[in-house]
Amino acid sequence: MKTQSLSELVEKHADDALFQRLTWHLLPVLFVSYVVAYIDRVNVGFAKLQMLDDLHFSASVYGLGSGIFFLGFLLFEIPSNLILYRVGARPWLTRIMLTWGIISVLTMFVRTPNQFYIARFLLGVAEAGFLPGVVYYLSQWFPQDRQGRVISMLVTAAALGGVLVGPLSGWIMSYFSDSERLHNWQWLFLLQGIPALMVALVLWVTLPDSPTNVRWLSSEEKKRLVSLVGDAQRHLPRKDKIREVLFESNVWLLALTLLAVNLGIYAVIFWTPTIIRDAGVSSLSNIGYISAFPYVGSALAMLLLGRSSDYFEERRWHIAVTCVVGALGLVLTTIANGPEIRIAGVIVATSAFIGSTPLVWAMSGNFMSGRAAATGLALINAVAALGGLVGPYVMGIAKDLTGSTTSAVLAIAAIAMMGSFCVLKLPATGKHS
Repeated sequence: MKTQSLSELVEKHADDALFQRLTWHLLPVLFVSYVVAYIDRVNVGFAKLQMLDDLHFSASVYGLGSGIFFLGFLLFEIPSNLILYRVGARPWLTRIMLTWGIISVLTMFVRTPNQFYIARFLLGVAEAGFLPGVVYYLSQWFPQDRQGRVISMLVTAAALGGVLVGPLSGWIMSYFSDSERLHNWQWLFLLQGIPALMVALVLWVTLPDSPTNVRWLSSEEKKRLVSLVGDAQRHLPRKDKIREVLFESNVWLLALTLLAVNLGIYAVIFWTPTIIRDAGVSSLSNIGYISAFPYVGSALAMLLLGRSSDYFEERRWHIAVTCVVGALGLVLTTIANGPEIRIAGVIVATSAFIGSTPLVWAMSGNFMSGRAAATGLALINAVAALGGLVGPYVMGIAKDLTGSTTSAVLAIAAIAMMGSFCVLKLPATGKHS
């Protein structure tokens, strides 16, 4: 084991203090933004419990509407991130939040399947580029050996959003049951869309554009930060040109890995309230509370996997194992006899798949930098968005045709297992590979 000198220990302590300050200055507003984004993305799963009956939508209509959100992602991820690279994170992330808040609120007025599809598609267009944009932004502030923890903390917001959206949606739909000429699902979209508009203002006021123009860092700290991030990037093999990234096999392997993970995630989360109701829980409030448990597990999984992968300087096997565990959780939701075991399967699948997501993002920095990184991150998320598009729609079709989602879940579990093979094809050489 290498013995560190006193000067090295002092320097490490100063670096730890610096990055702790960065975390406290940057993460809170980005974290809250992602919580709000996740709630607005998945609250349709709770609206479904009453919305389908009121509007006479079939399960296929719901499945397509839920998933078409990701078509907007697929088409606009790369353009969005290129614009962010050009104009800066603060104005572009603020624009993203404002537009998705407005569209989320307007979803309360849908009356036909086509209006539902359009609203969900535009919500995906509005939110496109948010997560990869934030990941790219954080890569300008944190070197590779610290990104696993930071991105895990950020993506834990998805788990917190999942924890909050269940009880909050259950309460809204119970308390505002057809009051003031609005249905309870309309109140849901209204009250959960407004916070995005409020957080957008906070984002505009508080988020710094780059390490060089912040007042709460000294000139010495700015130089040290630029040096640490720059040195970490120079020591990693990567592609810098956009064309090279588009033809980089490792980037596509990461994209396919995240596609498999997203299939597992969105095959479950848009249907979790329905799975819980079918297990015998009738109260909307109780469905909301129970649906929070998978996200509690996801938060724990993300934090543990993030720290473990940073400590062991290893990502591939962490991701591969969670893909297998998540697939087994999906299988449990279909083959188990007891409702408690089915709900346990949902918890295992959601925790494993969401828990591995930050590690995929942390690995992406191994292969690209600069403007190409903005493109590559968007490419990965765009390909992965297919999982969100296909998963819910396939579940809806299976439900309409067979009366059960079993066949769709088993097929998605098999595809999710392939994520472990994709990630293990990535090179094992180099730090954090």
